Amino acid sequence: MNLTQEEWASKLQNDTDATILDVRTDEEWEEGFIPGAIHVDIYQGQGFIDQINELDKNKSYYVYCKAGGRSQQACHIMNELGFDKTFNLTGGISQWEGDVETPE
Repeated sequence: MNLTQEEWASKLQNDTDATILDVRTDEEWEEGFIPGAIHVDIYQGQGFIDQINELDKNKSYYVYCKAGGRSQQACHIMNELGFDKTFNLTGGISQWEGDVETPE
């Protein structure tokens, strides 16, 4: 499900079973990420699928990338793998107005 920045942030804040998923590259991750995010690079192909399959399918996943395209693709892949609650951040982190952290 595609959500606007406001919808995504609001739904995330009220979801006690939420996991934030960053599907960008390592280089993009180094530039900064949404606090609490798990990093799984969608460009890892089968490695991405293997890592996703290790996640709890009953949780909600709030997925983002740089502009929203890769995260939309990730949500589609996750839905095919049996994840029912995936939420794509339309516009990605490039339009994110919330907090951003950088790796230590």
